[in-house]
Amino acid sequence: MLRITRVRIGLAAAGLLAVAGLAGYFMIFHRAKTKVCFKEVCFEAEIAKTGIAQAKGLMFRKSLGEREGMLFVFKNEGFHSFWMKNTLIPLDIIFLDKNKKVVQIIKAAQPCQSEKCPSYRNQQPSQYVLEINAGTADKIGLAIGSEISFLDN
Repeated sequence: MLRITRVRIGLAAAGLLAVAGLAGYFMIFHRAKTKVCFKEVCFEAEIAKTGIAQAKGLMFRKSLGEREGMLFVFKNEGFHSFWMKNTLIPLDIIFLDKNKKVVQIIKAAQPCQSEKCPSYRNQQPSQYVLEINAGTADKIGLAIGSEISFLDN
């Protein structure tokens, strides 16, 4: 009887560890996505909402699809610094205010593989930041004051 109880406890513990590991995996590596649109041009954007996801950003990615990006969601408007440390692809960095209007565009931020990388900081308060392939902002006519739509997640 005691042996059966130990086996059940062991199986229950293994099951809990598996569930916890799976949950941790999804929290770190699986990001929710949202559709981010400017006029009729939309991007499938991964959402970086947690500190860990925001710190990792698009690091170590070898490519980004033509209509893909990453949307950083902050709790409040403020000033946010971005750098291209370990980022392998050039990006346009678009800062949006709480009303989802473009307040600043940093065009063609270049990858940085060294220890000293430049920081890119918004000059106007922003609550959201969208990273897309370099040159895309110009291609689609994105400008200061442009409105972007997406679901808040």
